[in-house]
Amino acid sequence: MTSLGTVPDTAARRPARAARERRRLSRKHREWLAAALFLAPDCIGLLLFVGIPMLLSIFLGFFQVSGFGSYRWVGLGNYERMMSDPLFWDAMRITAIYVVVLVPVLFAVSLGLGLLVKQKLPAVGAFRTALFLPYVISLVVVGLLWKFLLDDQVGAVSGAIEDAGLGHHSWLGEPSLALASLIAVTVWVMMGYYMVIFLAGLQEIPQEFYEAAKIDGAGPWRTFRSITWPLLRPTSFFVLLMSTVAALTGGLDLIFVLTSGGPANGTSLAIFYIYQQAFIFGEYGYASALGSFLVLIMVLVSAVVFRVTRGGRFDDGE
Repeated sequence: MTSLGTVPDTAARRPARAARERRRLSRKHREWLAAALFLAPDCIGLLLFVGIPMLLSIFLGFFQVSGFGSYRWVGLGNYERMMSDPLFWDAMRITAIYVVVLVPVLFAVSLGLGLLVKQKLPAVGAFRTALFLPYVISLVVVGLLWKFLLDDQVGAVSGAIEDAGLGHHSWLGEPSLALASLIAVTVWVMMGYYMVIFLAGLQEIPQEFYEAAKIDGAGPWRTFRSITWPLLRPTSFFVLLMSTVAALTGGLDLIFVLTSGGPANGTSLAIFYIYQQAFIFGEYGYASALGSFLVLIMVLVSAVVFRVTRGGRFDDGE
């Protein structure tokens, strides 16, 4: 005969189990509620200031919109106009050059600075602050500062290069030099931000790995290639993706202050051309279509970057 003490699920135990289950579900619901309350401000902000404007921009791309409030349905007319707009495709070409040059240079400079400030150097805290400071300064102020420094008549940079015997150059007056100057200023502004991200990733690497490499007699390059770079790949993926997106969609403030898209449209990136169409020529519908196309390009480029790096794990050929 089986005793009452050995019965696995008696009538007396069922209410206790039900009470525990109710408490577990109640705790889970409270956790979900707390998470929803924390996420709600960001989600509402994204919906109001990103989601809805983006949907309106896509919608406006099918209309001809003037600055006086008149709307006329044109269907794919704005996109057909875009396909035959040589100035837009020239802006896309300049944007491609800008992205292809800026992203690798910014990546390399930021990584190098991250490795540098990780070292135990004198006054390294002040050095980190000085490098990060340009990122928190208004881009308009940065643009005005560099416009003065690069001025071919009174600029300190132009004067120093000329005194060094490297000739006189109009850094903002020649199309090729103006684009190079814009890239250099952008790197100067953004390198501190990505340096901090790389520094955070470097500090997550266990110190024991470096100690073991030192015991094995590995040099700095071997240590970097075998330890630092593989363990830094998720951070590298984030920097690569974010800098690419920023290069495709940012830079308007600097362009506006430094060159206004000139000379000869040499620095007229796609984002600046869209700004001109909307706020200078009043072509809001056409600008919306161009913006939607640029967002599509950004999504495709991000997908390619994500695919190539396999979601943060660079392909080793394995």
